[in-house]
Order: sequence, then structure tokens, then C-alpha cells
Amino acid sequence: MRLAERPEDVPAVFAERFNSGDPAALAEVYEEGALFVPEPGRPLDGAAARAANAAFVALGLPIAVRPRHVYATGDLALLIVDWEIDGTDAGGERVHVAGTATDVARRGPDGHWRYVIDNPFGTAAEAR
Repeated sequence: MRLAERPEDVPAVFAERFNSGDPAALAEVYEEGALFVPEPGRPLDGAAARAANAAFVALGLPIAVRPRHVYATGDLALLIVDWEIDGTDAGGERVHVAGTATDVARRGPDGHWRYVIDNPFGTAAEAR
């Protein structure tokens, strides 16, 4: 699977890996020590962040992403991304989770862009 070569590619690469259903593949779009904020006010890193992200993947539903803004300077980028997970889970329950992420990505020594901070409910949130 590919990694982002430009900051504007990060959301699409994230979605590809999320939609693969493989949490290990998804973890590769994050820098070592990156923060994931699975709910407002609860930043996680390391194994806790990977487990929280895997819980979203375990819903078994695809994520759709729509980048709104990407602002980059040097090796840092701020991404504002609308996203949505919508459908019926394996248990027949309706799932709708959406938000506008406020994320930070950085270009690593290998030239690929990865999340440093993934804050999916950064500016707005909706959960039903």
C-alpha cells in the first residue's frame, strides 16, 4: 500500500488503509509517537491510540473523506478534513459517525507524509 507523497494525499491514503480493514496498515500512516484523539479531550498515543483507531476499523464500514483545506509549510501541514462512516454494522445496527478533523502531518526522513496529530472531531462532531 502506498504512503502519502504530498500533504494533500494524506487523507486519501488514510481512507485507503482504513477501508482495507487492516489496523496494522492504518497504523503506518502515523508517525511514531503520534496522537490520536478518538473523542474530544482524550488524546492517546502508542498502543492506546492504535487500539482506539482499530475500534473504528472494526465497525466494518468504509470511511469517506473530503479534504476541505491543506496548509503546508516546510515539512508540516495542517489538514481540515470532513469525514463520514455510515452504514449498517455486522450486527444490523445503523452506524453514522461524522466530523471535521483538524489534523497535523509531517514529512518524514523517507519523504512520506504521516499524521503527527489526528483529531477527527477537531471542529465539529456528529454521532448517532
